[in-house]
Amino acid sequence: MTGELSSHLPWQWAQDFGDAPAVSDDETQLTFTELDRRSAAVAEQLADRGVGPGDVVAVMLANRVELVLTLFAAWRLGAAATPINPAFTAVEAGHQLSDSGAKIVIADAGAPVGAVPVLPVDALAIEPTSSVAPVVPADVDIALLIYTSGSTGRPKGVMINHANTDAMSASMAEHLSLTAADRCLLILPMFHVNAIMVSLMAPLRAGGSLYIAPGFSAARFFDDVETFRPTYFSAVPTIYAVLAAMPDDVVPDVSSLRFVVCGAAPVTRELLDACEKRFGFVMVEGYGLTEGTCASACNPVDGVRKLGTVGPALPGQRIRIVAEDGTDAGPGERGEVQISGPTVMAGYLNNPEATAETVVDGWLRTGDVGTIDEDGYLAIVDRIKDMIIRGGENIYPKEIEATIGELSDVLEVAVVGRPHEVLGEVPVAHVVMYPGATTTAEDVLAHCRDRLTRVKVPVDVVVTEALPKNPVGKIDKPTLRRMVAGEPVAAGT
Repeated sequence: MTGELSSHLPWQWAQDFGDAPAVSDDETQLTFTELDRRSAAVAEQLADRGVGPGDVVAVMLANRVELVLTLFAAWRLGAAATPINPAFTAVEAGHQLSDSGAKIVIADAGAPVGAVPVLPVDALAIEPTSSVAPVVPADVDIALLIYTSGSTGRPKGVMINHANTDAMSASMAEHLSLTAADRCLLILPMFHVNAIMVSLMAPLRAGGSLYIAPGFSAARFFDDVETFRPTYFSAVPTIYAVLAAMPDDVVPDVSSLRFVVCGAAPVTRELLDACEKRFGFVMVEGYGLTEGTCASACNPVDGVRKLGTVGPALPGQRIRIVAEDGTDAGPGERGEVQISGPTVMAGYLNNPEATAETVVDGWLRTGDVGTIDEDGYLAIVDRIKDMIIRGGENIYPKEIEATIGELSDVLEVAVVGRPHEVLGEVPVAHVVMYPGATTTAEDVLAHCRDRLTRVKVPVDVVVTEALPKNPVGKIDKPTLRRMVAGEPVAAGT
C-alpha cells in the first residue's frame, strides 16, 4: 500500500500492512501485526480491571513501546488515554489523574500516582488469550486527553476525539508526503500531542515506521540517525540550537533524512539557516496548538519554504487573522490567529466556560498575533497570552505564581520569561513579602522544586519591595518583562 493512507485505527493497520516494521525502541521491535496483538493483550488486562467504553486510562511512562501499546489498548476498549509527564510531582500528577477521572494508570513501580490503581509496566501481557473484536469508535468518542496549562494556572484537559485524531494524522501525512518508505526518529516526549501526531500516528497510517528514542540526547542523537536511518524527525528549536553548536569535527551522515520538522516554539531565521547550511537539512517549520490537535500550518517539504513563516494552512484546515474590530485582516495586517476545521478540539474536559471562550462559532482562538501574506503563509508576530516557552515546553506563569503564593510570607508574586540563548525563555519570579517575613528566595525555590516539574521551577527568584503596576493597580507584566530582559524602563513605572 505504498503511497496510500490507512485509517488511524491500529487494528486496521495490521490488516493493511501486516508484517511490515512498525514500532521499535532500544528493547523491542514490532511489526504492525505484532503491534496489534500486543495492544490486544494489554487491552485484555485493562478489561479485566473494569476498563470499558468511555473510561480513561492514564499512562505515566518515559518514551518506550509500552506507552504506545497503552494508547492503542485503551482505544481497543472504547476508552480514552491520557499520557502524564513522568517527571511530574505527586501534586501535578494527582491533578491530572483526578481531573481526568482515570480508572487505572500504567506506570513504573513507585510512580507518584496516589490512590489510582496501577498496572505496572513490567507486568504488561505480551500475548492475548482470546480474539475479542475491538470497539469501533464513533467520531465524537474521545481518543486522547492531553493536559495543557490554562490562563487560570490549572492544567486543562484538551479533549481530542477520534475525528480530530483521524483528521490530524491524515493531514500531516498528506502534507509531508509520507509513504511506507518513511521512517521517523521520535525524540520528543510522548505526553505532548506533537510526538503522538507527527512522529507516531502520521507515519504509521502511511505504512511507515518509527524508532522511539528514550528522549533527546546530544551524545547519541547522530549515532541514532546513522544507525536507524530515519527519513525525518520532529524537534523543537532548543534541540536544533544544540545540534548547531556542536564542535566542527562532528560531521554525521544525515543522508537518510528527507526533511526535518521544527515546531512547538518560535525559532529564528538564523537558527534555521545555520542548521540547513551545516547539515543540509530540508527544514520545515510548523505551528499549532494542542487545542488544534497539534499542527495547523507548516511549510512544505517540496515547494516554496519561506523562512520567518510557519507556512500555509495544512490540508483540511483554515486560518484567518482577526483584527481588533472583529473583521478579517488583510494580507500583512496583524491580528489574532484563528483556526477552523476538523482538528479543532472537542473542548476542555469539565470546563464548558473555557471551551466557549476558546472556540467561537467553530473557530479556535489561539491568543497569538500573526499575519498572513498574499500567498497564504502565516507568520507569528507575538503571543497575546503570558505563556513562557522554555525549550519547547509550554509554561504558564499563573501555575508557578499559584504555587509560590501558597507560602504564607508571600504578598505578591509575578512570573515572566527571561530571554535565553538556547532555551528561548526561562521563568523568573519576582516576589514581594509581607513585612517581617523570614522566607528567603532559596525557600521559595525549594518550595517550587517540591511541587513543580523541574522545567517550571524559576531559574531566579527576586525578592523585591514592590512590583510595577499599571494605572488600574494591576501588576504590569510588560514592564516587568522589559526589566528582566535588561531593556530601558521609563522612570516612575
